[in-house]
Amino acid sequence: MRELSYCAVFFILATLACARAAKSDTSLWTKRPESPVLGGSLGTCFDICVLDDDGAYRMYFSWRPKKSVALVTSDDGIHWSPPAIVLGPNPKTDWESDINRPIVLRRDGLWRMWYTGQSHGHSRIGYATSPDGRHWTRRSEKPVLAPQAEWEKVAVMCPHVLFDEPSKQYRMWYSAGDQYEPDAIGYATSTDGLHWTRNSANPIFKADPIDAWERHKVTACQVIPHDGWFYMFYIGFADENHARIGLARSRDGVTAWQRLPTNPIISPTPGWDADACYKPSALFDRKSERWLLWYNGRRGGVEQIGLAEHAGAELWNGP
Repeated sequence: MRELSYCAVFFILATLACARAAKSDTSLWTKRPESPVLGGSLGTCFDICVLDDDGAYRMYFSWRPKKSVALVTSDDGIHWSPPAIVLGPNPKTDWESDINRPIVLRRDGLWRMWYTGQSHGHSRIGYATSPDGRHWTRRSEKPVLAPQAEWEKVAVMCPHVLFDEPSKQYRMWYSAGDQYEPDAIGYATSTDGLHWTRNSANPIFKADPIDAWERHKVTACQVIPHDGWFYMFYIGFADENHARIGLARSRDGVTAWQRLPTNPIISPTPGWDADACYKPSALFDRKSERWLLWYNGRRGGVEQIGLAEHAGAELWNGP
């Protein structure tokens, strides 16, 4: 009986060791050696949105020295054009002194951008449209989403928006909480992109206290419909200054989120992103049959944009 007990203990310990090893398995995602692909002399570049533009790429990024959203283009996702500011601070309002964290989608012949406006220690979300993705017009002098619920504290930011054809609604996942880094992820819907209704169960995605890598906060997600699921790429914070990228999925994009057992998928490594990996922007490249994921990485006070890739269409490598 004692020998059986020792065997049982050994089996349990071995199982736990394998589980711990699996939790740190990021081998499915490979960082491109050319990274960082944007930054350097441009200064801090962060929180991006990358779109497939007829086989090329458009990247809208937060350009901190300019307090603006800028646009760059690329044929390969690695080498980018010089940046052009497309949306800058708005002196006519009191909430848009710093513009950042955009999400852009194209629908009904218009490019549509939801962005974060920051001022006086608060963050709010605004809305603009464009005929070409370069020249933008704000659709409201007031934010379309501002802190309201208790959990939202002083900041709502980092919108990600999809349009749902069956319901004819825009669906927004946003982050809210503290100004420096928000705490959790909420959800809202809209028929016109201007007027939003929050989900009554917000926040819909919160930090998991069991997982050390994300127990502090979860923020800044991107949600992609794929293979019958809504996949969420998100940032998990171990503490205020150290972050990694994880993956979760839900059938409806709101409830019953499952975390990938092998999270995180992107972690800091020695070099330019040694302290934190933030804000994923992923898309599936059908020509090469691979996922491309751009993110901002930080070492010390320097933040730049890098690229990782994942072969094949399958995103989930667990139960």
